[in-house]
Amino acid sequence: MWSIRMRASKAISHQLSVVGIKKLKIRKTLDSKLSTLNSEHISGAEGICEESEILKVSGEYIKRALTHSRGEPDKIVITIEKIRQKPKTISLLPVATFKCASPEEARKIITQKLESLGISKKAIDNGFVVLNSKKTMRGASLILLKSGTRVEPDKERGVRVSRMGIERLTEKNLSEKLLRARINTTTVKEALMLASKAASWPDVIAEICISDDPDYTTGYVASKEFGYLRIPNIKRGEEMHGSRVFFIRETADIAGLISYLERKPVIII
Repeated sequence: MWSIRMRASKAISHQLSVVGIKKLKIRKTLDSKLSTLNSEHISGAEGICEESEILKVSGEYIKRALTHSRGEPDKIVITIEKIRQKPKTISLLPVATFKCASPEEARKIITQKLESLGISKKAIDNGFVVLNSKKTMRGASLILLKSGTRVEPDKERGVRVSRMGIERLTEKNLSEKLLRARINTTTVKEALMLASKAASWPDVIAEICISDDPDYTTGYVASKEFGYLRIPNIKRGEEMHGSRVFFIRETADIAGLISYLERKPVIII
């Protein structure tokens, strides 16, 4: 099995002040910091596939990068890496769709669901600050469910959820189910796989996601307790902002969680 990851970006004009450079205490991370600050995220994709599928999947990812609604990238990075550790097997979250007419109604629905899991109002409010920020993060924010403190080590990059695959029969059954619901799209499938991986870690209590695609206005709230709940009109059309937030236990093993989300391969069965 192989992990394939794609990131498309576009350079932006940005200068880091001398004061800002001095504040970067770890000198060896300066280049990566500047690269992140000087580029705008256009699109990303990732998955696990067999060797025979590498060319097909890579081509699909490149096509996605070149035709994305966020604009035309000037840099596309494809990483192809052999999976050398045994993947963990997990199950998909159940899927449902709420009726929702506006971002205001979406926030009420999400707040109600999160509060039912014991997540504090402060944590929820801080989550929406991240979700509605005009500055799009590459990854997700980690927020403690009681104090509302953000604990991801890099606030610019966030935490990436990576190395996810799905068995062929499971994918076939999922496609048939989503087709009946008229939501059989790559966007829904990939988001469901990501949410399922995150929810399988015991310290993750819930997730909210708003897409940064200007033409995709359906987001979701997810939890192992109630599954993957799609929420239409979570934002207004043509809005470029969007992000992902994980609400985690106050006592969470942060390093273990990040290692699992970013490095541990999982196969959905």
